[in-house]
Amino acid sequence: MSTQGSEHSEAVLCSRCFNDQGLKLDSFRIGFENDAVCPNCGSNDGRKLSRELIARLAHRFFVRGTIHRTEYGGAPVIQFNEHQRTSISAAPGFESDLKLFEKTLGVGFFHYGPLLWMVGQVEPLKALQEIGTRAAVISRIVAEYPQRELPKAELFYRVRRNPSDPSSPMEYDSPPKHLAGKHRLDSVDFPVLYGSQDLEVCVHECRVTVDDEVFVATLGPLRPLRLLDLTVVLQEGVTEFESLDITVHMLFLAGEHSYEISRAIAIAGLRAGYDGLIYPSYFSLVRSGAIPFETAYGLSIRIIPQFAAYAESQAIPNLALFGRPIEQGVAEVRCINKLVLNRVEYDLLFGPVGYV
Repeated sequence: MSTQGSEHSEAVLCSRCFNDQGLKLDSFRIGFENDAVCPNCGSNDGRKLSRELIARLAHRFFVRGTIHRTEYGGAPVIQFNEHQRTSISAAPGFESDLKLFEKTLGVGFFHYGPLLWMVGQVEPLKALQEIGTRAAVISRIVAEYPQRELPKAELFYRVRRNPSDPSSPMEYDSPPKHLAGKHRLDSVDFPVLYGSQDLEVCVHECRVTVDDEVFVATLGPLRPLRLLDLTVVLQEGVTEFESLDITVHMLFLAGEHSYEISRAIAIAGLRAGYDGLIYPSYFSLVRSGAIPFETAYGLSIRIIPQFAAYAESQAIPNLALFGRPIEQGVAEVRCINKLVLNRVEYDLLFGPVGYV
C-alpha cells in the first residue's frame, strides 16, 4: 500500500536520485514510503521526496552542514534562494546532485556573507575580551540577569568517572585542589561543584567513555539556594550588535579560550552573595538539536519576543555551586548509583566538501 505523510505533496524525487552518499542517507531518513515509481530516476524502492522535503534536505545539507564555528558565534558558509544564481563550484562527482537541487527547487547556491554579530562582533562580548573593559560588562551581567531559588525539594545530579571510593558522599563534592582551575568556572582557589538536572548532559560534560567506571550522585540543597540564572533570554530592546543576552549565549557555547571570562563572572556572582550559577551547557545544541545562532526574518530569534520561550528551550541548564557545598553543609548526597552506558545513539547530519 502506498503511504504519504500529511505534510507531503506529490513526490518528485527519491533517495535513489542522488550520487552523494550523505544525501542518499539523509533523504532516506526524511523521505516517506511510497511504492510508486520515482518520476525522476524510475526507482520504486527509494524513499520519496516532495518539493517541500527537498527544500528541507537542501537546508540540512548546504546550510546546517556548512556551519562554521568561529571563536565566538558562527554562521553557515553556503545559503540558497530563488533570487540568485548558483555561484559555487561543486566538488568532482557532485555536479549532478547540485544541478538536481537547482532544477527541482528553482534556486541558486552561493557563499553566505553573514552579519558580523553572528561571528562574535557584539560590543559587550568584545568588551569582555579586554581586561580594561571586562569588569563593567560583568557588573551588568550580575545586575541584569535574574535570581532563581533552588528549593530544598529540588534534586540535581553529579556524575563521576572512576572515583576512588564511589560510596563516599565526599567524592561528589567539588574537585580537590590539585584538579581545580581546569574547568569553565572554577579557579585554583575557587572550587565549584558542577551538576545538572539533565542526567544525559552530566554524562556528556564528564566526557565519559565505555572504559570508565561511572557513578552518579543525586544531590539536593539543605537550604534554599540563591542562584544567578544565565539561561534566560533577556528582553533588551537593542540590536544583536549591542546585546548582552547574545554575549552570554555565545560565551557559554565557546571553548576553553572563554574560560577566563566565565571564571570572572562566577567570582563576581559569589561577591554579589549568590550560592552559585545556572548556566547554559556547552552541549546545549547537541542535546536540543537546535540550529546554532538561529535567525528568523534575518534577526536573531533571541531578540524577537515571540521566540523567547523557544530560544530558552535550546539552552540546557547546568548548576555550578560555589565552594565545597557538601563539606560545608549546603547540599547533601541523597543517593548514589552506578551508571551503565547501555546504548549510545547519534543524530547525524551531512554537509558538502570541496566546494569553492
